[in-house]
Amino acid sequence: MTYREAMAALKSYGTAQNRKVYARHGVGEKMFGVSFAKLKTLTRKIKTDQALAQQLWGSRNHDARILATMTADPNATPAKLLDAWKNDLDSYVIADAFSGFAAKTPSARTRMEKWTKSPREWVGRAGWLALAHIARDADGLDDEYFQPYLPMIEERIHGAKNRTRDAMNSALIAIGIRGERLEQKAIAAARRIGKIEVDHGETSCKTPDAETYILKAKARRKNS
Repeated sequence: MTYREAMAALKSYGTAQNRKVYARHGVGEKMFGVSFAKLKTLTRKIKTDQALAQQLWGSRNHDARILATMTADPNATPAKLLDAWKNDLDSYVIADAFSGFAAKTPSARTRMEKWTKSPREWVGRAGWLALAHIARDADGLDDEYFQPYLPMIEERIHGAKNRTRDAMNSALIAIGIRGERLEQKAIAAARRIGKIEVDHGETSCKTPDAETYILKAKARRKNS
């Protein structure tokens, strides 16, 4: 699929209703309003196409950038390109899609370690969510790798930017559900942190209580 064909398809899939919904979630005006179901349909057609993904990202269109994260090749995406893309993040929606993709790349850990230190809301969010993805999906990392992030979250979370706080909570949860040893440390940190206030705007989104979520995940594992 060519860039022109992909953009035409995105435009045809967009709806006014989706644009209203995405606007409530902080997405800017440069969008078509394409549902994730339609984005997945396009992804199945395109499969993996790094050159097209880079063109899509360069369009500055929200839907095209989401599609870029779904069709780019993680192994063909260098750290330099990730750093360029992270500078374009302008909503939590694209930050979330980007973080999931970034976590699959060879430079995931080095980028994550850098982004979690950023004072910028969307970059910080992408970094902490990338950590959450790594904690959930990386089997070859010891507990010792994740343990230092718990006091880091505890120390910084209340002073972090709004949506970054939410991502830090997600990272805390993801670390806590890796295993029993980290579970107890994450729960202890969650208790000391207390309630996390996050403004989700005109949406029904909520920030989950970390301890409750971790314990529910543990119960599901036992019953599976």
